[in-house]
Amino acid sequence: MKTTPIVLTVMLSILTTMALGVANGADDAQQSERPVEWAIAVHGGAGGAADRLTDQQRQAREAVLGKAVRIGSDVLARGGSSLDAVEQTIRHLEDSPLFNAGRGAVLNAAGGVELDASIMDGKTLACGAVAGVTTVKNPILLARRVMTETRHVLLGGEGADEFAARQGVERVAPKYYFTQPRYQEWLKARQQQQEESADSTKGTVGCVALDKHGDLAAGTSTGGRNYKMFGRIGDSPIVGAGTYADNRTCAVSGTGIGEEYIRHAVAYDVSARMRYTGATLKDAMHAVMHETLRKGDGGLIGVDHHGAIVLDFNTPGMARGAADSSGRFEVRIGE
Repeated sequence: MKTTPIVLTVMLSILTTMALGVANGADDAQQSERPVEWAIAVHGGAGGAADRLTDQQRQAREAVLGKAVRIGSDVLARGGSSLDAVEQTIRHLEDSPLFNAGRGAVLNAAGGVELDASIMDGKTLACGAVAGVTTVKNPILLARRVMTETRHVLLGGEGADEFAARQGVERVAPKYYFTQPRYQEWLKARQQQQEESADSTKGTVGCVALDKHGDLAAGTSTGGRNYKMFGRIGDSPIVGAGTYADNRTCAVSGTGIGEEYIRHAVAYDVSARMRYTGATLKDAMHAVMHETLRKGDGGLIGVDHHGAIVLDFNTPGMARGAADSSGRFEVRIGE
């Protein structure tokens, strides 16, 4: 049968759409015909456009994100749990000074750090979180200990730091968090009496994963907003706002203006839309990001119980990465 120019055009359009997998600010990797055994997605914050970065800065961030994705992928590929993958991935990002979590945390108005993190098991809905910790090297590790070693969900402030000491979780002196770039951002924010840093491409970190056992998990870790009030807590340690996982639907981690994510129970809302209306992860996340939230509020990453990954944001850019058992592997900074 002779192929017409119109048919060729349609075929080319379909192939191009499949290759890009991007629409309306979202990276969409819906389930392929071949079943996905495992999947993982990572974010390093949503905010300013990547063109603010030099090539060297972009490459450095891509390298850290890429290694984080590989760490989680290795755990999942060898049959490890989604919880282990999420924790180990986020710990790597917390150890980097390039993102707003752990070592790279921004400074509050008093010139110190207050770190928040949460983690959730989609199989049991067990979860743990810490808020306002000041001496813990890896808050995501402590959040998991809250989940597994206490009957609580959220510990904050000095109580969380004391719990870390009892658990033998590695602690550090405050100077560990001091990096010159963050200090310069703090000085600028203090001078301008504003809350947001000019370099908003360094952000909260998070990870979502589906393992070979069909279990989902999500985690988020942050230093909060630059020059925030002492004691301020955002969405990252709030289960249902910045983090949520349920094997029946999806795992979600958010980054952005935490107050808005709390007001709208953003992470839970994505899951609820899927569970109660039958929406796909892509549609549920798009509705929350582009209808519930305002332009510029932030971004979300998610993976559903089939292994479909969606990365969506309403800011000029978001640092993100994803991989799955089909061979997909990508890291992007910005748009």
